[in-house]
Amino acid sequence: MLLTVVTYHYVRPIAGSRFPGLKGLDLVRFRHQLAHLCHAYTPVSLADVIAALTHVSTLPPNAVLLTFDDAYADHYRHVFPLLADRQIPAVFYPVASAVLERRLLDVNKVHFVLACEPDLNRLVTLLEAAIDDARTEFNLSPLASYRQAHWRASPYDPAEAIYVKRMLQHALPAALRARITGELFRRYVTADERTFADDLYFSLDQLRLMVQSGMSVGGHGYDHFWMNRLSNDEQECEIDRSLAFLARLGVDGTQFTYAYPYGAYDRHTLAALAARGCRAAFTTEARVADLGSENPLALPRLRTNDLPSDDTAGAHLPAGTAKDLTRWTSF
Repeated sequence: MLLTVVTYHYVRPIAGSRFPGLKGLDLVRFRHQLAHLCHAYTPVSLADVIAALTHVSTLPPNAVLLTFDDAYADHYRHVFPLLADRQIPAVFYPVASAVLERRLLDVNKVHFVLACEPDLNRLVTLLEAAIDDARTEFNLSPLASYRQAHWRASPYDPAEAIYVKRMLQHALPAALRARITGELFRRYVTADERTFADDLYFSLDQLRLMVQSGMSVGGHGYDHFWMNRLSNDEQECEIDRSLAFLARLGVDGTQFTYAYPYGAYDRHTLAALAARGCRAAFTTEARVADLGSENPLALPRLRTNDLPSDDTAGAHLPAGTAKDLTRWTSF
């Protein structure tokens, strides 16, 4: 059984907004993409996928599951009404600390800094100056070694952007990452992190309303850490805190699923999830899933970039084929 799983992050009106440089899917293009999905695919629910994985039932042809990561208020304001109107089920994977503590995640700070500073070389200069200033305090490696390890382009970002992201996501010591990220965020975006977080993330009550309306919720970590960079105990703590968060929402623990932040996991992550009865977990590997042969705790997901953005572009393509889907970009 083939299953196309699509992951979304920022979905909002981007053109003409305060952050036109934000890497996200414009709401107009999302509407078009939903039209295409309803035309070429059959949307299925998380319960449908779990039933297929446990051989209780089968999926329809061209099945697609929509997933939305990170607890963005965009998902409540813009996505949820459109899904409800079309009666499309979806799964939301919120970062628990963002919802419960209204604490702005460093990963989001970096996104908005990048959105506000189009001169990436300027950001690299500021980053490396801060590294030089902290070299003795943190016993840091030479800049050349950091560049060698992390200066590489991706299909979606130039090398400068990837370098800034990786340095501030995991390459530098945690305390220094937080310091530099905070300084850049205050410089380019705002000093009022709490107000920004309240606007960026949906609330617990809003999430409960989505659950009550038939949407599903899964675990995405408490603090959005790279799981494969944590100790075994730290990984289990992240998973357990996610489970406790889901329990507050009334999520059935026997239907527990997980989405790995950054797609990062290792053998212990898989073992820890299996020990807790996790039914399915999603990576960032960009291809269509074959439920007959996949490890259910390492299912691939396509990005929205990999799908057509309207219901005519690509309608001639055989739905559900990774080879065809990757010809298209949405942003």
